[in-house]
Amino acid sequence: MITNQKMVFAKRPVGEPGDECFRLEEAPVPPLQENQILIKVCWLSLDPYMRGRMHDVKSYAAPMELGDVMVGESAGIVIQSTSDAYKVGDRVAAHMGWQSYIVANADDPRLMKVDLANGSLSAHLGVVGMPGRTAYFGLTEVGKPQPGETLVVAAASGAVGSVVGQIAKIKGLRAVGIAGGPEKCRYVKEELHFDACINYKAGNLAAELAAACPDGIDIYFENVGGDVTRAVAPLLNEGARVPICGYISNYNDEDIASAELPAHILAKLNPVPEHRFFVVTEWHDRWVEATRLLGDWVAEGRIKYRESIGEGLENAPRYFREMLTGKNFGKQLVKIADEEI
Repeated sequence: MITNQKMVFAKRPVGEPGDECFRLEEAPVPPLQENQILIKVCWLSLDPYMRGRMHDVKSYAAPMELGDVMVGESAGIVIQSTSDAYKVGDRVAAHMGWQSYIVANADDPRLMKVDLANGSLSAHLGVVGMPGRTAYFGLTEVGKPQPGETLVVAAASGAVGSVVGQIAKIKGLRAVGIAGGPEKCRYVKEELHFDACINYKAGNLAAELAAACPDGIDIYFENVGGDVTRAVAPLLNEGARVPICGYISNYNDEDIASAELPAHILAKLNPVPEHRFFVVTEWHDRWVEATRLLGDWVAEGRIKYRESIGEGLENAPRYFREMLTGKNFGKQLVKIADEEI
């Protein structure tokens, strides 16, 4: 009998989520019913939005309840099937939480079949997956880029920000990144070919940002919030657009309901720039289209990416904390099992 490991949400955190907020449980995998599949998880994605779901506050999605499997997406291989839609050996991405095996109904909308022609299985959790699609739709649909404009993106070496800046370059924009530390800034400028990248940890963000954006900022792709947003705000041109993807600097706040979020900062400007929070599910019907386009750009060398890989479901809480504080470099993944049936 196959045993499933799952990481459940055990306690709401105050500040950084400690080990006591997670509990690893084991249970036998039940036999498949009609039109079901069993997925052996190979890769787990860790993403900042997961921290928001640990808060007991209203948001775009309901908060997790204690005892729930930790929310998240994974990718793996179908090892059993009672469905005509999937066969053994198919690769699939599933938004069904932190676990080592997943039993799913074949028509569950949280499943997406993986075409390895678009990239590796792990890449379908990153550059051609949810983060890549988030970058693509957030920039093109909310940011509405025009050639010659200046884009600034925070967390520029991360899974979303790195793709935002590279798409901006493909679209003919000037791309300026903000990242933490000289190594990340070097990567963003020299390997991803942004026009500039500013180390926010160096202590002179506002001055360096102004120097890097002599014509102001037309699009600010928001991933961070806080002091980074405050530095960007005075440089926003009239007619600027601000897609708000997230604000990771606030996610570990003890009272996020009273925090000054990006929308609050932007609302103080005159004129107030066009801005809105968005989620990638708004374009769910176009996910396959975006994944194919991103895969083509990766294959052509126009988009590059980096993965930060940890090992073992039991270690996922530590990698999650490290991601929230920027210790990872690129897309944070946890390897759960080898890619074999």
